[in-house]
Parts: sequence; structure tokens; C-alpha cells
Amino acid sequence: MSVQTSAYASDALPGETVDAVVIGGGAAGLNGALMLARSRRSVVVIDSGTPRNAPAKAMHGFIVLDGMPPTKILKRGREQVRQYGGRVVVGEVASAEPAVPSADGDLRFTITLADGRIITARRVLVATGLRDVLPDVPGLAEHWGDSVVHCPYCHGWEVRDEPLGVLATGPASIHHALLFRQLTDDLVYFARGTALDENSRERFAARGIRIVDSPVEEVVKADDGGVAGVRLADGGFMARRVLAVATRMQARTEGLDGLKLPMEDLPDGMGRRFASGMAGTTEVPGVWVAGNATDLTAQVGASAAAGALAASHINALLATAETDAALAAAQSGTTTA
Repeated sequence: MSVQTSAYASDALPGETVDAVVIGGGAAGLNGALMLARSRRSVVVIDSGTPRNAPAKAMHGFIVLDGMPPTKILKRGREQVRQYGGRVVVGEVASAEPAVPSADGDLRFTITLADGRIITARRVLVATGLRDVLPDVPGLAEHWGDSVVHCPYCHGWEVRDEPLGVLATGPASIHHALLFRQLTDDLVYFARGTALDENSRERFAARGIRIVDSPVEEVVKADDGGVAGVRLADGGFMARRVLAVATRMQARTEGLDGLKLPMEDLPDGMGRRFASGMAGTTEVPGVWVAGNATDLTAQVGASAAAGALAASHINALLATAETDAALAAAQSGTTTA
């Protein structure tokens, strides 16, 4: 699911080649841009304005910023990137691909936006985040980010002691249920046709987790706008105030096919991500990935840290490339910037 945030003023897209383009204006992208801008790198963030946590009222689990609305965090992040000369441009990437290298052999990439604008960069940081794919249960999606949650660390405290149901989506949901059991004594596991062996059933019973094997037909809305419960295929109704679901997490890849970044699937159908190595490096020279695009379970703090690490790596390799070019120029009797 993708939710558009409020519009904000966009910087102009520069005409000259920049040191780095960051694709994605979430925690990973903005923190990466901040590190690059503070290193006096020319950096442009391309932000589609659809962060994963847009439906959430507050972000949790990150010291100092705990409880702050995601929109406020992103607004301050954009302001801080701009404070050091970085630019944040509102737009969607239509294509990104390698371009002809510079005369001294330095890498170049061309990024084209959906409205036709084009920018050239020496390096690219992909921080597009991910899209949560919900199970196809009528009435579920409209409560996403409120009465329907996915992360016990992000939202668990806020739903503690509520009558809670876990909608199973696969093997990972078993562990999911045990984590949410820590937060409430009233937990029902809706198996929804997924495998649940005898050992798991015994463990659930030991923890007081009730199991419902009848398929879930719909999520029923309460008079107050939240969740009232679920309607079952056998005609029954189970009252629940909160539903937890382990989504399939899909890295956002729109417009990035030209980079030919390798992808990989996570076990048990949990999702698909960009493959990466140390500091977000990829098999494509000059391209890094950070945040939920490659680490599907990373929370805001971890994503921001990953963006900073990737940016420091980008800056270090740019410095090496510039030194190599300067040395080659000095040895040939020419000059370089």
C-alpha cells in the first residue's frame, strides 16, 4: 500500500552533473543525503512523497524521536539536508541507467523523471523503501496503520491489552503471534488455511493463544470507525479491536530496471528485496542501496543509519576517484579540479 503525504515545495533540478542522486526521500535517503551534503557533495534527493509509514500517526522505537509523527520527521529531515546545500526534488523516477563515463573515466548515471526532467549523477543511492502487500481480505486495507498493524515494536505498546487477532499469511505468522502475545492476554490466531503443525498448536495452547481454523471472510467495521472484529466463513463472528498481519514486503523498483540491480527473495514468502553487501554496495559499480529497499525489516533508526553508512562509503570512493584523476593529470602535465 502507498499513501501520498502532503505536498511541499520542491527545489529546482540542477542542470549540471551532481555528485550523487538519492532516489527516495524517507529516513534512509534523507540521512544519506545529509551525510553527503555535510561532506560538501552536490546531492539531489528525488522524493515521490509516498513513504511506507505515511498511514501511521507516530513513529516509535527510535530514541529521542519516539512518538513523533512521521511527516514531521521527514519535514525536518528535508530542512536539514537543504541547510547544507542539498536539494530535495518532488518527482517520480521513470528511468535510471548508466551513461557514458566522463573523459577521465569517472562513472555517470542518467535519471529521468516522469515529467521528462533529466539529471546526471556520478553515483546513485537507491533508498526507495518498500511496499506492504496485504492479504486480500475485504475491509482490511482501510484500517491499515491504525487498527491493522504489522510490527510489535512499532505499534505494540499502543495496542497493548486490546483483544487482538493475528491474520496468518505464512510460516512467519507463528512467530508473529508469539511476539504479540507479549502485549496482550487476549490473542486469537486466524490460521486462514496456512499450515500449523501440532507442535505449534501445543505451544500456542501453552501461551493461551486461541486458534480459529475457519477462513476469514471480511473485517467488520465498528461504529467508531475502527475494527469491530472478523466475519468467518462458517457464519461466526469474532470480536477483535486490533488485527496484526505479517505483510509481504516488496522493495519498490519502479523506474529502476535500467540499473540492472540484482534482487532476491526472502524465505517463507516474506518478500523481495534488492541484494546488497557491506555499506549497501551492489554488484553495479556506482550504485548503493539502503533502508527498507534492501533490509525489509529495518525500522526508522536502522534505515537512517544504513543511509548514513552508504553515504560515507560513496563519499570515500568519490574522494579516491578524484585523487586518482588529479594524480593522472599531474603526471600528464595537465590540471584537474
